Amino acid sequence: MAVLEEDPAPVPAADSTSGASDDEITVEETSFVHTEPPQDGTAPPVVTSDMEVLNDKVKKQVIKEGHGKKPSRFATCFVHYRAWVQGSSHKFEDTWQEQHSIELVLGKEKKEMTGLGIGVSNMRSGERALLHVNWELGYGKEGSFSFPNVPPMADLVYEVELIGFDDVKEGKARSDMTVEERIEAADRRKIEGNEYFKEKKFEEAMQQYEMAIAYMGDDFMFQLFGKYRDMALAVKNPCHLNMAACLIKLKRFDEAIAQCTIVLSEDENNVKALFRRGKARAELGQTESAREDFLKAKKYSPEDKEIQRELRSLAEQDKALYQKQKELYKGLFGPRPEPKPKASNFLVLFWRWLVSLIGYLVKLFKRKDE
Repeated sequence: MAVLEEDPAPVPAADSTSGASDDEITVEETSFVHTEPPQDGTAPPVVTSDMEVLNDKVKKQVIKEGHGKKPSRFATCFVHYRAWVQGSSHKFEDTWQEQHSIELVLGKEKKEMTGLGIGVSNMRSGERALLHVNWELGYGKEGSFSFPNVPPMADLVYEVELIGFDDVKEGKARSDMTVEERIEAADRRKIEGNEYFKEKKFEEAMQQYEMAIAYMGDDFMFQLFGKYRDMALAVKNPCHLNMAACLIKLKRFDEAIAQCTIVLSEDENNVKALFRRGKARAELGQTESAREDFLKAKKYSPEDKEIQRELRSLAEQDKALYQKQKELYKGLFGPRPEPKPKASNFLVLFWRWLVSLIGYLVKLFKRKDE
């Protein structure tokens, strides 16, 4: 297996945030795509679609349709899921919350995931579904008293999303791949994601990027040093940045910020990560944080016109806000009144005049006596 050649490190000042490359997609000024916000996951979602019977112990309800074909036996599937004990609010696992998808090789899954495997084998890439699994294909008669904590003979409910699957390395889990194989598999997914992005299929693009990132999880990256770590980051970081670009298009700004922050934890001066995080923060009204990101990005790419434009936009927003507040306060309190002269007290003036007159007369009489 040939080893991927390292890409030369780009010079930050010459790397425009709007520049196209093979690794990172260009964010153009196009209309946003609106999607439903994700549910909070505290309880199984309410689904009104028809119940599909996969076998006598597994049933499925579609939440969101997928695309393409279904995975074959021994396909390596990448999934997110939440799991509850049926009929209760006891959630015992949530990969979305842990921010790590899991890898499931169909036909080789753990015994307690047999029902989950049957459900996933009947899904398409990008599909999200609710699975109802009988206890016999879950944690069985004894349940699990460690982690996860599942009572005996508990029927299960899964909210599952099939991010995608890989039939190329049939039956070969990530843990069995060499470093080069994992990086090549991730790079292949990244390229497919870029093609979807060009077609403005942002959800499909994100699925490919997430699958690419799944090949390079924290446990894998922790073991890499030197050249191999640089090779992995050259694929992994662009996937996070491209996911951020998709999430901005989908107006999921908090998630976009999280993706950029992952890149900045590895490369704190990454111009594209700073720019896209600033963009997402600006959309959320986090003006000062956005300005900090844009100013730092400008430091490393001073000629970038998009960064300059965003900074001008923030300055114009500040000016408009100041004028609005000025008009508001003017309307509340009105113009400042002119100070009125204090009314003179007639009695006080008369008394002073009388004292002065008496003093004058006293002096006059003294002069006559002399």
